[in-house]
Amino acid sequence: MQTPSVGTGASVGLAGRYATALYEVADESRGLDQVVEQAAALARLIDESPPLRTLLADPTLDTKQSRDAVLAVLREQGFEAILQHFVGVIAANRRLPTLRAMLRAFAALVAARRGIIIAEVSSAHTLTDLQRTQLRARLTEAGYGRVDIHEQVDADLLGGLVVRVGARLYDSSVRSRLTRLNNAMKGAA
Repeated sequence: MQTPSVGTGASVGLAGRYATALYEVADESRGLDQVVEQAAALARLIDESPPLRTLLADPTLDTKQSRDAVLAVLREQGFEAILQHFVGVIAANRRLPTLRAMLRAFAALVAARRGIIIAEVSSAHTLTDLQRTQLRARLTEAGYGRVDIHEQVDADLLGGLVVRVGARLYDSSVRSRLTRLNNAMKGAA
């Protein structure tokens, strides 16, 4: 995943260029907050809808078919014109398989420009409100002021957390502890 450079606010890669374009159009139209909210809703819709993910990735559909189908979904779900136009351009350019990555890059760009740090958290189970509060407090203690936590459940971790903040990775998962123990035992044999 390519994300915007926090230092300059500039985006890199294909997803970053599209994210920057969406940001600029939304900002110029004075509808940035609404587009941010709707882009997050579209990202959730993609994550929660296997048929939509299949549609986005289907190489057998021609450009017009895929564009019409995706735009019909957006209209049915009540998405505003800016996001519909953005997705229409993506479809016309045959980039629908990368739409989710573009929305991720857009969220990262918005966060960077607002001074918010994204913490990607993987856990074996959904975090409780208390765990979220404690995690946010620990991240604040570690020097991360405004933090937005993006959660993901990964049952393979067995327990614990994996937290990625920018280039830093904090891994306290049971899986990694077992791997380290296994490697240490092999070294001792």
